[in-house]
Amino acid sequence: MNKSKFKKIVFIYNANSGVKNALLDGAHKILSPGTYQCNLCDLTYGVFTENRLWKKFRMNSDLEMVFLHRDEFQKEYASKFIPKYTYPIILLETEFDLDILINTTELNELTSSQALISVIEERTAQKETT
Repeated sequence: MNKSKFKKIVFIYNANSGVKNALLDGAHKILSPGTYQCNLCDLTYGVFTENRLWKKFRMNSDLEMVFLHRDEFQKEYASKFIPKYTYPIILLETEFDLDILINTTELNELTSSQALISVIEERTAQKETT
């Protein structure tokens, strides 16, 4: 069992949930990929399926991961004490708080699934030792 100081990693996509939104997002990725607003989506999913390297990492990792769309996160973590985040974002949930693991700007600068995996591994290792 993971004995880290954080409970789980919360991935929040810059997209809303639902079949209609998924279809619109898929079309957007195909028709105008340069203007698509969720680099986290691009790094973890292709147009129709999950990225193979990302899926392998996710399936073999000891880290607990939760994946939410923007609307799901805002509903599940609704609180006047939660700061307003920009999306996409990756957060660490601790016993008492949410900490930013990778902010929107950093996510938007990543260019591959491997780069995302490397940052996650590096930063979660640091959090486990601090």
